Amino acid sequence: MKFLGISFAPLLVPLHRRLETFAVAQWCILFLVGGLFCFLFLLYLLTTSFYWVTILAYIWFYIDWHTSHRGGRRSKWMVTSRFWRHMANYFPARLHKTADLDLKHNYMFGFHPHGVMGIGAFISFGTDATDFSKKFPGLKPTLLILSQQFYFPLWRDYLMSVAICDVNRESVDYTLGKCGESGNAVIIVVGGAIESLEAHPNSHTLYLKGRKGFVKRAIIHGAHLVPVYSFGETDIYEQIPNPPGSRLKWFQTKMTKILGFAPPIFHGRGIFNYTMGIIPYRKPINTVVGKPIAISKDTSPSQEKVDRIHQEYVESLETLFEENKTKYGVDPDKHLTLT
Repeated sequence: MKFLGISFAPLLVPLHRRLETFAVAQWCILFLVGGLFCFLFLLYLLTTSFYWVTILAYIWFYIDWHTSHRGGRRSKWMVTSRFWRHMANYFPARLHKTADLDLKHNYMFGFHPHGVMGIGAFISFGTDATDFSKKFPGLKPTLLILSQQFYFPLWRDYLMSVAICDVNRESVDYTLGKCGESGNAVIIVVGGAIESLEAHPNSHTLYLKGRKGFVKRAIIHGAHLVPVYSFGETDIYEQIPNPPGSRLKWFQTKMTKILGFAPPIFHGRGIFNYTMGIIPYRKPINTVVGKPIAISKDTSPSQEKVDRIHQEYVESLETLFEENKTKYGVDPDKHLTLT
């Protein structure tokens, strides 16, 4: 049904589709305002007889501060919950592997592209909704996301209940080295927040040329590098045009530097309409895990070595993209654009 230019969803929709929409909606809403909501809720409690809940929450926040840098506190029940499978089936989102990964090693996954919210990364590596545990049995993934998400009591605990931790050097060093275990995989969205500004449908622009820190940490720990490309990640939202040199792009880039996160102006569909809202469109997301690049441990790598391995990683990612793009709906004439 269409009214005033808005296409509304029919009333009679199969239950599984309602559940899929709800699963995606809760994550998108919480991702955007979960931290703020928890902060305001605890602030409100200070004005009530339950003020002690806020005090206890912040005491726990102080005591538990380093947990988000040291492997988190994942719950198997949360990671494997059927709820996330509804979220994956919404698009649908699927995980594909191209090679086995030896549990004798640790791994650094470079995830591309960021997209607006990195939804493909969350579904495939933050949860087990796409059967990561079956495709890579014994491997323990940890998705690292924006540090600011862990500044809010309650919300940070929700994030750590799945396979998510804070993206900083301490997290990487702990997971790949200090915990003393092999069979770990750290997943980093290499392009970072700024790359979300390039998340336009059919766009394959990556911020990668100057991103070499993840390569250096992999060398220091001897973690094998694994390129990952998520086809369809940039197709699930529309974004207001912001070409290079435009005032909007200048403003967004400036705000990203100030705030630490990017402010893309985007829209998808709504819960009950197909025209406008913050829910992504139902378009497939296919996340392909490439072949590992063997890395020998070097605690003090030269810049020349970092540059060489970074170039090897770039070439491996480009090969992964070219070999798989037509399988997942990308035009044969499309290629990666690296900045």
